Amino acid sequence: MASSSSSSSSGLTAQSKYEVFLSFRGEDTRNGFTSHLAAALHRKQIHFFIDDEELKKGDEISPTILKAIETSDISIIIFSKDYAASKWCLNELVKILDCKKINGQIVIPVFYQVDPSNVRKQSGSFGEAFDEYEKNFPNMVQKWRDALTQASNISGYHESRTFRNEAELVENIVEDISEKLEDMSNSTDLDSFVGLNSRIEEMKSLMCLESHDVRIVGIWGMGGVGKTTIASVVFHQISRDFQGKCFVADVREESNKMGVIHVRDEVISRVLGENLKIGTPTIPQNIRKRLQRIKVLIVLDDVHDGFTQLENLVGGSDKFSPGSRIIITTRDKRVLDKCGVDNIFEVKGLEHSKALELFCRKAFRQNNRSHDLLELSQEVVCYADGNPLALEVLGSSLHQKRKQQWEDKLHNLKLISEPSIYKVLKISYDELNSEEKEIFLDIACFFNGEYIDFVTRIQDDPMSIRDRLNILIDKSLITISSYGNRLRMHDLLQEMGQIIVRQESVKEPCKRSRLWDHNDVYHVLKKNKVRVTDLTFTINFSSEILEYIRVTYNK
Repeated sequence: MASSSSSSSSGLTAQSKYEVFLSFRGEDTRNGFTSHLAAALHRKQIHFFIDDEELKKGDEISPTILKAIETSDISIIIFSKDYAASKWCLNELVKILDCKKINGQIVIPVFYQVDPSNVRKQSGSFGEAFDEYEKNFPNMVQKWRDALTQASNISGYHESRTFRNEAELVENIVEDISEKLEDMSNSTDLDSFVGLNSRIEEMKSLMCLESHDVRIVGIWGMGGVGKTTIASVVFHQISRDFQGKCFVADVREESNKMGVIHVRDEVISRVLGENLKIGTPTIPQNIRKRLQRIKVLIVLDDVHDGFTQLENLVGGSDKFSPGSRIIITTRDKRVLDKCGVDNIFEVKGLEHSKALELFCRKAFRQNNRSHDLLELSQEVVCYADGNPLALEVLGSSLHQKRKQQWEDKLHNLKLISEPSIYKVLKISYDELNSEEKEIFLDIACFFNGEYIDFVTRIQDDPMSIRDRLNILIDKSLITISSYGNRLRMHDLLQEMGQIIVRQESVKEPCKRSRLWDHNDVYHVLKKNKVRVTDLTFTINFSSEILEYIRVTYNK
C-alpha cells in the first residue's frame, strides 16, 4: 500500500486517516492517468491512499482497503472502459457510496475515456460485463447496477469534454480537491476549543497577511498551553493562499533523532512537492532559485535552541519569495530572538472562567457544572494555572468519580509545596495501575508517533494493550492522530515520563528500566562490554538506536 505523505480522536479508531481515496481499474489506468493524478496529489501535499497491488486476490475487498475508504474525506472514482469488468472495483464502489450516505463522504467521479451514459445505463463495455454477472452473480447484480447509476449522477469530470488535454483535467481535479479540503478544514467548529477564537484572530493580525514582505512570527509559551493548536488552525485557515506550504511537527524530536539537515530537506521537499535528499549543509543554487519564485507558508513546531537559525533551513528570510510567512513555536524565547522574528505571540494560560469551562467539559463531558462539586472544581482549576493540557488531564481523571475521590485529588494537589505543571500532571500518572504505567512509559520512551497497529502487534497480549491505551486516552494522557492512526503523547507528558525513568537511577543508566537515548545506550554498552545481540533480549531498543549501536560497534 502507498500513500502520499502524511489532530486527535477520542478512541482507537481515527476519524480521518486519508484525505483522498483513489478507486480505479488498475489494468486500464494504473500506469497512465491514475499515476499522473497521484503525482499531482503528491505535489499538492494531499494525503491520499492508492492500492499498489497489481493483481487483486479474490472478489472481496481486503480489510486494509475497507479501512482506507472508511477513513477518507474524499473518494475519487475513475470510471474507465473495463471498470465494471472488475468485481473488486464494483464492491469498492458500493462501499464508497455507503460511506457517502452514512458519513457524508465527498465522492468525485471521473469518466475517463468512457461516456457517463454507459455507466448510468450499464451499456457498452459496462453492459457486456453485466451479461456475465447476470449468470454468475445474480444476488449482487442489482446492488452493483444501483451503485453505478447513483455514482454516474454525481457531478464529476468527463475526460473528453471541456478539457483540452489530460494534464488540464488532472490540474482541475486536484485544484477542486484542494478547495474542498480547505473548506472542510475551515468549517471546523472552533467553539469546541475553549478560548481559541480570539487567539487565532490575534495571531493572524500579527502575521500582517496583507503585507507583501516576508514575515517570521513566533508563538511562545510554556508546554501544554496550546501553541501547536494555534499554529495548526492558522495554517489550515490560510494555507490555500500560498503556492508552497509545510507544517513540520516536533522539530525538536525530529532534529535530535535525524539531524537538522534532514529536517531542512524535509521542509524543502514538502514546499516544492518533490522528494529531495540534498544531504549537505549547502543548498544547491537551482533549489534556492526555485524557493525564491514561490510564496511559501512554513510552520516549524516546537523548535529548540539547537535549531535556531533560519540559515539551517534555506539560508535566511531574504531567500523567500515576497508574501511568504514562517511560523515558529517554541518554549524558549531565546530561539525567537536568534531567529530574528518580526512579531512574537505570547500564549498565556486561560483566564479563570475559560479554564473552568474547559475543566468541566472534561470532568462532566459538558459545560454544565455540578453545584455539588463546583467549589472543588474551582480549587482544582487553580492548581492548573490556566494550562489547557493540565486542565484536560485533571478533568479527565475526575470524570465519573465520587465526591470523596475529588477531595482526595485536591488533597494530593495541596501536598505539592511548589506547584508546577510537571507535578500536577504526575498526579494523574501516579493514579494509574502498574500495567497502565508500564505502557505509558513505553510510549514516552519508544512509541510516541508509532503506528498503533505496530505497537499492539509486538505485545504479548494485544487486546489488553488496547484496553490500557483506551484508559490512557480517556485520561487525556495520549491521543490517536487522525492521519496515520499513530500514538501521540504531548511533549510535556513525554518529558515527564522520561524523567520518571531517568530518576530510577540518575547516575547509572544501566540500572534503568528503559534506554532510548543513544548516548546512554553507548555508555552502557561500552562500560559493561555487552554484546548488542545479548542486550536486545533484556532491554527494549527503538530501531534507530539499534542501528546506531551496530554502526558504532562496527567502527
